[in-house]
Amino acid sequence: MRTAAILVRREWGLMWAAVRAGLAGRGWRAIPLTLTALCLIVLFQVAQQPRNRYWGHGLVQDIGFVRAADPWWLELARIPLSLFVPAADLPVWGALAQVLLVFGIAEITLGRRRTLLIAYVCTLAGVLYARIGIAIGPDGALGFPAADAQAVDTGPSGAVVGLAICLCLRFRAWFTGTLVIVAMVVEAVVKPDLAGKEHLVAIVAALAVSALSEFSALRRRRLSAGGGDGDAGRSGAPPAGT
Repeated sequence: MRTAAILVRREWGLMWAAVRAGLAGRGWRAIPLTLTALCLIVLFQVAQQPRNRYWGHGLVQDIGFVRAADPWWLELARIPLSLFVPAADLPVWGALAQVLLVFGIAEITLGRRRTLLIAYVCTLAGVLYARIGIAIGPDGALGFPAADAQAVDTGPSGAVVGLAICLCLRFRAWFTGTLVIVAMVVEAVVKPDLAGKEHLVAIVAALAVSALSEFSALRRRRLSAGGGDGDAGRSGAPPAGT
């Protein structure tokens, strides 16, 4: 048990400390974005029920349904809300649990804007890949049959996968990150549908975002160090003989 506790603390200790510090004295007020996302998921789930087909389903379809067959401009306009439209063939509690856990941790530790950026980039990458895959066709390794162009492509799963990878990289939770990647690869192999491959694309997008963030942070540190040296040199003692 002691060894297990050490491993758990090593894997999730930094993340847990950051979450606890973010929640201290604020509670639910620390995650307004996550709470808004949960409310939207519940609202869209209720609205798209068959009994509400005369008003709710049509409204959700107009503002949140994404299909590869749609025009570019329409698809891009619907992507932001499509994150919160739960997939009709999956239990809504799964989407709620994923968003509460992953979005909540990300909002507290990465910040609201960065959480939204990563979620949108990973979702957008999956949507763009779907269009490319359908253009390739079923004969290509990365392609899809033309019928998938009419498939409704909604839900927060791509954003959740991308945020989970970014969190694992941020807090050096290597085992958890590896487990997420392996699970998504197995899913894509066992069930090679649109969603499975989009999750892999979300992982690639998250790795790219994290790499870019690390590069930017490293560049800022180098510039700061260089500026500091220059300032020290200018503020030092005058050369001998002056």
